[in-house]
Amino acid sequence: MTQDEDLDAIARSIVDTNRFMALGTADAGGMPWVSPVWYAAATYREFIWVSRPGTRHSRNLAERPEIAIAIYDSHGPGSWAACYMTGVAGEAVDVDAALATFNERSGAQGLRSWSRDEVSEGGEFRLYRAAIDEQFGLDDHDGRRAVDLG
Repeated sequence: MTQDEDLDAIARSIVDTNRFMALGTADAGGMPWVSPVWYAAATYREFIWVSRPGTRHSRNLAERPEIAIAIYDSHGPGSWAACYMTGVAGEAVDVDAALATFNERSGAQGLRSWSRDEVSEGGEFRLYRAAIDEQFGLDDHDGRRAVDLG
């Protein structure tokens, strides 16, 4: 296995084993904001989460869809690894597909399922979808490099 393949595997493992990502957004004027959100990965280039539309990060996405994401693992003593991503995000257009993905991951982790009424117009929450353009891996040995998570 090459170093690049090794870092790809580390980055995939980070996405697969963590529950929260740090979601970076900015408002129309460029003021940054970072929020931890529980995510479900539909693929390594598509992430789904549930948020209230009135939260700061959700309002930011309505004004400016560009995002940055960091998912990191700091559990190993004396080591760390991270996956950084950039892309665009907004409310999920295909609510049924996003909800199925989100509920599948929720159920796998022993969490509750969400109903369509909770995440649709009139409900308190919405489903959001990130489409990833770039991915980078970072480990405690080699630094940051572009990765291909598949």
